[in-house]
Amino acid sequence: MKSLTILMPVYNERATLRTALDRLLAVEMPVPTEILVVDDGSTDGCTSTISDLVDSGAVRLLTQEQNQGKGSALRRGISEADGELLTILDADLEYDPRDFPALLAPILAGDAEVVYGARSYGGHAAYSFWFVMGNKMLALWASFLFDAWLTDIETCLKVAPTSTWKAVDLQSNGFGIEAELTGKLLARRERIFEVPIRYRARGREEGKKILWTDGVAALWILLRIRIRGNRPSR
Repeated sequence: MKSLTILMPVYNERATLRTALDRLLAVEMPVPTEILVVDDGSTDGCTSTISDLVDSGAVRLLTQEQNQGKGSALRRGISEADGELLTILDADLEYDPRDFPALLAPILAGDAEVVYGARSYGGHAAYSFWFVMGNKMLALWASFLFDAWLTDIETCLKVAPTSTWKAVDLQSNGFGIEAELTGKLLARRERIFEVPIRYRARGREEGKKILWTDGVAALWILLRIRIRGNRPSR
């Protein structure tokens, strides 16, 4: 029997944080699960909406005094996770926590070590043409560089052993951490198993933060890892 840490990095998500956690806690997980929220210097008081969950022990809360970026919040959570497996769930309601049992199934069956939740981008799953094309281009670029075939590398839902998350030695502070993780996993010759998931993209008016410049940075991160191999980023 394995255990799982679900890591939720949070920055000014007062409107959605409580709902995201209520939805997550309603899911019947196939393994013992730790929910670890990392507040990355929020200024909107979002964690006050979950104080009862923290007090009851349903959720574990870590705080960073200043906003340092998603990558920094993830590294903090990874370093303090207790589960044998680790995954991420954003607090913005784009992803459905009901997909976690399906993501865990290949690992628990011994068929995979690393599983990604792949988005289909149909209907409400895409808020713009360029958002979809950018994600598809990144997946194709990663597949080309590392002689693999992936359809979605920017997905939030990635499940892997916590020891693997720690071993890849993530360095990015911003959204580039998604590309960095995939590049380093592929450089280690990890075979990534993809499982279809639900997805509802939010638009700029709803708080979507990622920009086209993040996509350009991700292209460079993948190329740099391919050139360097599996050597540390420092």
